[in-house]
Amino acid sequence: MVFSYAALRRFPDVEAPNLQAWDATDELLVQHALAAGLAGEEIAIIGDEYGAITLALADAGLTGLRVHQDLATGRRALARNAVALGLVGLRSHELDAQLLEGAGLVLLQLPKSLAELEEIADAVTRWAAPEVTLIAGGRVKHMTLTQNEVLARSFGHVQPQRAERKSRLIVASSPRGVPAESMFPVSARIEVPGRDQPLTVVAHGGAFAGVKLDIGTRVLLEVLASRAQLLRNSADQPGRSRESSDRRKSSGVMQGGAGATVIDLGCGTGVLAATYALTHPEARVIATDRSAAAVASARATMHANGADVEVTHDDAGSEIPDQSVDLVLLNPPFHLGASIHTGAATRLFEAAARILKPGGELLTVYNSHLAYKQELATRIGPTDQLHRTSKFTVTRSIRR
Repeated sequence: MVFSYAALRRFPDVEAPNLQAWDATDELLVQHALAAGLAGEEIAIIGDEYGAITLALADAGLTGLRVHQDLATGRRALARNAVALGLVGLRSHELDAQLLEGAGLVLLQLPKSLAELEEIADAVTRWAAPEVTLIAGGRVKHMTLTQNEVLARSFGHVQPQRAERKSRLIVASSPRGVPAESMFPVSARIEVPGRDQPLTVVAHGGAFAGVKLDIGTRVLLEVLASRAQLLRNSADQPGRSRESSDRRKSSGVMQGGAGATVIDLGCGTGVLAATYALTHPEARVIATDRSAAAVASARATMHANGADVEVTHDDAGSEIPDQSVDLVLLNPPFHLGASIHTGAATRLFEAAARILKPGGELLTVYNSHLAYKQELATRIGPTDQLHRTSKFTVTRSIRR
């Protein structure tokens, strides 16, 4: 019986008519894995977005498969799809020795980031079987020759295959030796607005922006720093106090006293959360992201800076109780995988609406051309523009 890829869903990730839970690359990788004739225990799968590769192989009778998915949404989608198909005994691993030990074949959906590909290749050659073969695949329109070059640093033989149905596979074999210590995660000291001292940023290969300060986060930090200074200046004026200042014109970030709960929703490497926690030690700060690479990076960033921040691997703050948060900081993505799609931002706006207390605030930075202001007003509440450049806009929304 032929496996029904069409039965798979993306849920809880964004679902839309132009988005599906598998592509031809998944099918090609499954075909090559079945042709290899290996036992399931000898196969590791990386980047299986919604479980198409893993579930097709399990449906073919392979057991003991090991899979790593970076996104919490992918892990939950695989689990839901497995239940729907009656397939049990599948579980996700991190990108570590348990995932790869003894693996003779690794199947990989190519990541967007070259740094992530380099970290994966290093992990495969470091922990898999000495004779391991890595088969990596992607959509032709998203593939580059540089990906071959990255793989060639870890494998002695890298052979791209002929394209089929707009997808292509690359077969990498003859793993090279690896240094005693992996180069990942990487770290760097960077200057951030609002702090006199540099911040140490730690990043795994799959973390957005790596050890750099992405422009959107910089703009939001600049706004936070400038508004904090305005509030301090106002409080210093004779006859005025913090309590008597116009609270509708000051951000909750500036008012936040002891006990305030602040969420960095989609934290990446944790720059925003770490900076806020270090400048507002009286607040409870939580950083959350659906990317395992981001979460590992953020935890390392907090440790490197001594920042008291709880970091969680979660999907759109689903584990945060309703109406429990005073302030949400948000720099939403506008991509879903390789597709430009605003659905990811909408899910985060909905999450902010759910977790914010009445009167709580959402500070959002986004690409100016996206014009999210009306959507924020509809989903959250009254929304003001705090800052705008040709590239980025910062808004403040107050939860109704």
